[in-house]
Amino acid sequence: MTSMVESERAHGVTVGEAAEAAGVTVRTLHHWDEIGLASPSIRTSAGHRRYTEDDLERLRRVVAYRDAGLGLDAIREIVDGGAGIAATLRDHRAHLAERIDELRRLDENLGRLSEAHERGVLLRAEEQSAVFGPEWDAGRSADAHALWGGTRQWAQFAERSASRSRQEWQALADAMSALQNELARASDRGVEPGDDDATALAEKHRELFSHFFPLTREMQVCLGRMFASDPGFAGHYNGIRPGLAEWFRRIIDESARAHGIDPDAATWR
Repeated sequence: MTSMVESERAHGVTVGEAAEAAGVTVRTLHHWDEIGLASPSIRTSAGHRRYTEDDLERLRRVVAYRDAGLGLDAIREIVDGGAGIAATLRDHRAHLAERIDELRRLDENLGRLSEAHERGVLLRAEEQSAVFGPEWDAGRSADAHALWGGTRQWAQFAERSASRSRQEWQALADAMSALQNELARASDRGVEPGDDDATALAEKHRELFSHFFPLTREMQVCLGRMFASDPGFAGHYNGIRPGLAEWFRRIIDESARAHGIDPDAATWR
């Protein structure tokens, strides 16, 4: 240690020694030298640059403020003896506090996105029952994730779910329930698949369902098949009106035909 001090006093230290003492890289010192932030004061007869004790002290101050998060311009003002160092540091702390709050919000958003990709609906089980009805099984989300978790549609569903509030879920559930009642009344009136009223209801369903993920008409045809064939879905629709599941499938098929799609050849795309 004594020899190091003596060397600093007599001849200064090389850039490598200064970098080691300051805990930075030689490249960093070269950059700071180029921008005039911290430069060596001595030039030897051979043209080599060396750092004096004062230079090393300036380096230590630069590193201390850099480690506190200040930018190089602010550091230059401080180490050059600018007034109001305390005010500069307070301003930096205030900016840092804002950044911390922003990072917390980002972390919360990432957490909700991550959880939505795993769970789908981010409501507690009792909240789901209150919103979707007592017959709703909160385990459906886990089943859906197991079936479709790797698809683009699940990702789109999760992205929307992450930012959806309970009130927004309630509004969407109410709209779906109202549509199902419209379907039942249309069936009771004897509306036939292909009629204008039936086609309008099929289109209304597609637009409403697209709040979960974008639903093409071919994808809607595939959903209609599932509504009629899956015991759970068929039981739900037929519980509203006997035969409603199959009638719903047929009006979706006819709506697809009206838009130039052969429902028998429709695929999930």
